[in-house]
Amino acid sequence: MRSRAFFAVTAGLVLVAGLDGSANPAAPPGFLDAYTWTMDDPLLGGLSGIEIFPNGQDFIALSDRAAFTTGRILRDGEGRITAIEAQPMTRLKGKGDDLLKGPKADSEGLALAADGSIYISFEGSARVLHYPQIGGSAENLPSHPDFRHMQPNASLESVAIAPDGTIYTLPERTGNANAPFPVYRLRGGKWDKDLSIPRRDAFLPVEADVGPDGRFYVLERDFRGLAGFASRLQRFDFGDNALTNEVTLIETPTGLHDNLEGLSVWRDANGRLTATMIADNNFSFFLRNQIVEYRLPD
Repeated sequence: MRSRAFFAVTAGLVLVAGLDGSANPAAPPGFLDAYTWTMDDPLLGGLSGIEIFPNGQDFIALSDRAAFTTGRILRDGEGRITAIEAQPMTRLKGKGDDLLKGPKADSEGLALAADGSIYISFEGSARVLHYPQIGGSAENLPSHPDFRHMQPNASLESVAIAPDGTIYTLPERTGNANAPFPVYRLRGGKWDKDLSIPRRDAFLPVEADVGPDGRFYVLERDFRGLAGFASRLQRFDFGDNALTNEVTLIETPTGLHDNLEGLSVWRDANGRLTATMIADNNFSFFLRNQIVEYRLPD
């Protein structure tokens, strides 16, 4: 979500007030690292998507202002991040050679296909674009009729791709606090919305991924005003035309991490399932570009 001035101001008040209640909350089981990423690049910020390649080091990161970078994560013997080497942020193109601008430039979700191509979901103008080569021109995907009626700043935050090429996307909000979140599925050139995930408490979905175990992962966020953010990672199995066996893998205490929005689930060299998440700093000095990692149970 790009329009988060309220989030940034509130987070600033937290720092100024020095609220002790969330100063050092304990991390849930599986916590590995929380690395603050800095780089001398004015476009680095608003990070809403990340994909880790199978080697656990190469990555793509996406900003919500239609810019991306590629790079490499350096790790110690325990797999914790020691440094990040990244290229300068590069602006995304549209269908031709023109750079994305205005409402069409609110890039949010990021998915890496098996062939190395990229899918990106957008708010503002709700849609999913395919990039055969990141940095090149985009290809339009079909649209679902619902997309044009979604809330401009709470629409397609998430996108994921399965090994068979099926694309999944879902909105951050539904306009009905009692309604489940529809999961739109693109296969055979047509979208359906036969799938959904339940709404639990005040958490809202901000990214999805299909893990190497073939299951559906959803990162959710709850903004709790002066106290900060809480995050939750859910996992589902793909059933017969339904998402089943809901499991909460991580639920962070308020204020432990910043505004986590991006998600990549992968296995390390020892086969351990890992979730990498990235935080959106809203281009504010109150918040951090933070990469957070957890080990996940199989």
